[in-house]
Amino acid sequence: MIRTLVLAATIAMTPVLAVAQTDLTLGSINANPTDPVEITADSLSVDQSTGAATFLGNVVIGQGDLRIAAGQVQVIYDEASGDIARLSASNGVTFVTATEAAEAASAEYDLKGQTLLLSGDVLLTQGPNAISAQRMTINLATGAARMEGRVRTILNQGGN
Repeated sequence: MIRTLVLAATIAMTPVLAVAQTDLTLGSINANPTDPVEITADSLSVDQSTGAATFLGNVVIGQGDLRIAAGQVQVIYDEASGDIARLSASNGVTFVTATEAAEAASAEYDLKGQTLLLSGDVLLTQGPNAISAQRMTINLATGAARMEGRVRTILNQGGN
């Protein structure tokens, strides 16, 4: 435990250890863009003039194994097809897989591009390890992720 605290304090006090970006791989994510998107929330408002749908309060998005929770989610439709093009989540976002969890201020989920961009004080935990940055982009097809903007990593070794 003391070794972990010393490592965390050293990382916090040593700016040389911070890097501009980090590439990593997340656990398996099953987010097929053709799967149904399920959204639950406390309320829904629809702007009839624009067709924009906004879900408010305890919003949970599910698609395959993908789970995203937020305070608010706006659904943006593709004008040509009428399908959901992307989901814009805000007011505190949580993204969860079987092996990781991430928190951020906001997120943009591009269904066709199969990408998830988390931004604003992103914190990713993988088991006992934690990585923070300003942005994290995830390729949902491959599980590859990139963290950018003042990346800080805490790696715990040997269970201590």
